[in-house]
Formats: sequence, C-alpha cells, structure tokens
Amino acid sequence: MNQMIAHYSIADYASFRPAFDADAEDRRNNGLSLLQLWRENDQNVWALYQVHDTAAAKAYLEGAAGVFNSQAGVSATRFHFVETA
Repeated sequence: MNQMIAHYSIADYASFRPAFDADAEDRRNNGLSLLQLWRENDQNVWALYQVHDTAAAKAYLEGAAGVFNSQAGVSATRFHFVETA
C-alpha cells in the first residue's frame, strides 16, 4: 500500500481549510485520496494520503499544486512517499 505524508506550512488555518477542501477533486484526479488531516497549530498542517498513481501525484505536486498553495497561503511543503512495511 503506497501512501504519502504531507506537511504544509501555512499562513493561517482559516484560509487554508476552505482552499484545501476545494482542491479535493484535483487531488483525486491526480492519484491522491485523503485519509487523515491533522492540525498541529495555526501554521502547520499534516495530511496522510492514499496514493493510487505515484507518477500522477508527483507531477501534480511539482506543478498544478502550486495554484492550490498560493490560494491556501501555503509557504512551504514537504512530501514523503511511504509504503506499508
């Protein structure tokens, strides 16, 4: 099972969450299904995704996700692709 752990550094959660929810269809269309979302504080959010298409997900993260990032107030991201051991 392939999964991805994502960390988003954000300006504020109130701006991030509506943009995150609006981006759900684009993520799904690019091989990512949200399993869990965690809010550490108003500037840090973590997400766990099921990865259905690794190549599509990586392409999305390197390109189209930039639009989401600007709309959601994301200043930095880290993505870790992992699999069940």
